[in-house]
Amino acid sequence: TQDPLDTVKSAVAKQKAVLVDVREPDEWQRGHVAGARLVPLSTLERGVNPDDIARRIPKGTVIYTYCMVGGRSVASARFLRTLGYDVRPLKQGYPELVRHGFPSATGD
Repeated sequence: TQDPLDTVKSAVAKQKAVLVDVREPDEWQRGHVAGARLVPLSTLERGVNPDDIARRIPKGTVIYTYCMVGGRSVASARFLRTLGYDVRPLKQGYPELVRHGFPSATGD
């Protein structure tokens, strides 16, 4: 996405956007952006029921995907777009998001 991180942070705070972490569960456990939803790329690659994804990710809002360095974020966006989501993959990974002031959480 071309959206600056300040725009992303503001949209998420105003509930106009949702952050989706596409890393694996073990990575998520070690740390993730507070309030993000976990939808691993590996899950999307195996094939998912659209209803299962809809329970985790709301339709009608901007979805920002992130991973560690950006590659999985882009790949996940392709899958989610086929399900009708407005997805904007972030080039910045989890460490950079935290450095930019996104709150961090650990565990579930």
